[in-house]
Amino acid sequence: MRLFSHTCSNTEIVCALGCAELLVGVDTDSDYPPDVVGALPKLGRDLELDVAGVIALQPDLVLTSLTVPGHERIVAELEQAGLHTLVCDPLNLEDIYGDIRRIAQALGVTPRGEELVTRMRAAMPPMVLPRPPKILLEWWPKPVIAPARHSWATDLIVLAGGVNPWGELEAKSAPLSDAQIIEAAPDAVVMSWCGVKEENYRTGIVRRRPGWEQLPALRHDDRIVPISEAWLGRPGPRLVEGYRRLRELVERCVES
Repeated sequence: MRLFSHTCSNTEIVCALGCAELLVGVDTDSDYPPDVVGALPKLGRDLELDVAGVIALQPDLVLTSLTVPGHERIVAELEQAGLHTLVCDPLNLEDIYGDIRRIAQALGVTPRGEELVTRMRAAMPPMVLPRPPKILLEWWPKPVIAPARHSWATDLIVLAGGVNPWGELEAKSAPLSDAQIIEAAPDAVVMSWCGVKEENYRTGIVRRRPGWEQLPALRHDDRIVPISEAWLGRPGPRLVEGYRRLRELVERCVES
């Protein structure tokens, strides 16, 4: 089988299933595992995918998604070209596990999909606390955008022992005002800014926001933390690392 992956999360799922040798190309954002993607043609980011280039690779299957607004157009172009697609659009962790199973089945390695889901579940045991700390997870700093109810990030926060103050909002994510955040009084802030490398996250940006100095999160030096968007924003196997980082943060909140 010749396989093209349009999204980095799908690329990582394929590799975690032990099927990296099937890949004939990936999107430009696919950067992991580096030893795999480094040797493959990269045909553009998200909405800039070179569909003609994908067609030229003659894939038997294109793995894509609707996780980025506007992806519908790319999916339509791929399907109009006669390419067979498998489209992922997960909202929560269970959806992600379902996508892993669907991809494994499409690649003829169904048992590996079950094994990967089992490993992920075992690596992310729930921690239940009587007073879970409130975690503000930022997808974007200005305006602050946080995950809401229909987000696997909210699931991860809960599994790690925390609570998302905006976890009941009927949305995938929501822009928040300073007033909303000050009223919620989060105990910790996670910077996971989409499209920004972790080394470029700056706690000073959070600390300089008007009125935020009164937040419990800002009263401690270790409550504003960077966690790469690659570990929280990609619906694939490396969410396990995001969970670990969140759990470490929750444990610090409980101890202090």
